[in-house]
Amino acid sequence: MYPKVNRTILISGASIAGPSLAYWLDRYGFEVTVVEKAPAMRGGGYAIDVRGTARDVADRMGLLPQLRRAHVDTRKISFLDADGGVVAAVRPEAVTGGAENLDLEVRRGDLADCLHGLVRDRVEFLFNDSIATLDDRGDAVEVTFDSGTRRTFDLVIGADGLHSNTRRLAFGPEERYHRYLGYCFAGFTLPNDLGLAHEARMWNVPGRAATLYAHDPADTLHGFLTFAQEKAPLGAFRDPWAQRELVASEFPDTQWEIPRMVAAMRSADDLFFDVVSQIHMPTWSTGRTALAGDAAHATSFLSGQGSSVSLVGAYVLAGELATRADHTTAFAAYEKTVREFVELNQALALGGSATVTPRTREQLDARNAALRGGAALPSEGQGRTASTALVLPDYGHAG
Repeated sequence: MYPKVNRTILISGASIAGPSLAYWLDRYGFEVTVVEKAPAMRGGGYAIDVRGTARDVADRMGLLPQLRRAHVDTRKISFLDADGGVVAAVRPEAVTGGAENLDLEVRRGDLADCLHGLVRDRVEFLFNDSIATLDDRGDAVEVTFDSGTRRTFDLVIGADGLHSNTRRLAFGPEERYHRYLGYCFAGFTLPNDLGLAHEARMWNVPGRAATLYAHDPADTLHGFLTFAQEKAPLGAFRDPWAQRELVASEFPDTQWEIPRMVAAMRSADDLFFDVVSQIHMPTWSTGRTALAGDAAHATSFLSGQGSSVSLVGAYVLAGELATRADHTTAFAAYEKTVREFVELNQALALGGSATVTPRTREQLDARNAALRGGAALPSEGQGRTASTALVLPDYGHAG
């Protein structure tokens, strides 16, 4: 049933899209190698959602029992005004457009560990390494790794995230495809002195948001400081001190928990700073190299759908490679099947920004009025439609 060509495949990246793709390719009989620059799988982390079509993928992988056990079950999001008073408290589904008691919310690291567990004994993993050069010869791709090792693969798939090294090597500089959405954020952890459990609290003033959430009382607090910025502060990426100073300068406020959050951000050893952006590409493949997940089409965290879209795309890409005569037609079919789904989910970020970080006083007042009145937020209906917009093809199953 499955073609006996392009059997050796290198995947760059071991977060969500990479291990998912490795699982399906291995099921179809491909020889798979995954290279990951980190020394091991990255555990812990903030919560992500698996909803809609992605839940169907997880079901076909047999992951639902594990994901249900790992479900963190956020029950309430409280929106706060500038003084820390509660504007409204809602179920998460009112923001995400998900389905209560059906969607799964797990730590990103827990999902990655579940995926890795499916394939770690069947697929070759090269940790603490990365691709240095790609040479597509037409009949194969010669790869040189940072470690100095040289190997040849039939195909290479970049699943290495928003700032993909594979995309840079095969398609050119990130600037060609990077669409900045006008926000920056800093994520970090701090002690759970508030005793939060299964809930998030979000403080807003125009153009800025501060969020604290915890999964259980014994957990650390996850903190996010998000702010509008007209131009992407590219210079800050090379200077951790500049990142901390930029974020602190945007949050001089003395209300609520802002001073404590800024102090924790300054001293955090797990600070993650980035811009809120997406990747938009005219094509996701060139020659014998293709992209998957955020490397191909990052939706941004404002969409709430990055991991779910990655799961769906990996399933489709593997299925097309397994059932098409050659990689060229497989890559084209993968893109044709998934692109509209991707674009619908990318569009969620626009509604998501109005919900999470309204830019103007008028937008903030309108959101708060909708929350107080129990009206549906724009992101709710859009999220439900986008997350279920693709019906999974059936590619059959290998042994």
